[in-house]
Amino acid sequence: MDPNLLKKLNVERNARRAAILVTDLGDGRDRLVREGDAVSGELGVALEKAFRSGKSGTVEVEGRNFFLNAHLPPPRLVAIGAVHISQALAPMANLAGFDIEIIDPRTAFATQARFPDVPLFAEWPEDVLKRRPFDAYTGVAALTHDPKIDDFALKSALKTGCFYVGALGSRKTHAKRVERLTAMGVTAEEIGRIHSPIGLDIGAASPAEIAVAVLAEIIASFRSRGMAVETAEKAA
Repeated sequence: MDPNLLKKLNVERNARRAAILVTDLGDGRDRLVREGDAVSGELGVALEKAFRSGKSGTVEVEGRNFFLNAHLPPPRLVAIGAVHISQALAPMANLAGFDIEIIDPRTAFATQARFPDVPLFAEWPEDVLKRRPFDAYTGVAALTHDPKIDDFALKSALKTGCFYVGALGSRKTHAKRVERLTAMGVTAEEIGRIHSPIGLDIGAASPAEIAVAVLAEIIASFRSRGMAVETAEKAA
């Protein structure tokens, strides 16, 4: 590989941005495509699929063969709230390939005994995010029901463009949340990205069932990144 390309690839990986190294198997030439770069035609379609799946492989485009070497950051899931739902969500998220961590300043809940082998931050979200900011490969689930804990994290997730933002609560609770976030400078379009009530509607009742519904919604959001925007643009 061209050392300059390798340097550029490492910059993207260190910044937790997705990139694909495209190799023309006919002449051996390489190029780096970053997520969001405009690539037209069939190759562009193949790249979109690779960015969503994270899978590398060979594609044939207009009689030419290319190898797409996909480099996606490991998806990160941040649960705001060391609650019963988070206890069920953490092991399932790990099995699904997400790096999960828990943030909750309430030290009575945020204990290693309740969350063994899970990165746990018994601090306010605004303090943790100074060191560990959200990014486009982060999903955020606000689960405390406490505006003092949830709202800052939600605002940060929406402003950062996290691939998933969900919040626990009824429609009445969410209406009040909308008022607070609006007062904090969050736009209506950004607020519209919040999944609330959180999780797919599967009739979940127990914390474990709610965790299943939440994880399913997170996976769907991660695997369909950008598709809603593209569909809207095509319809226009």
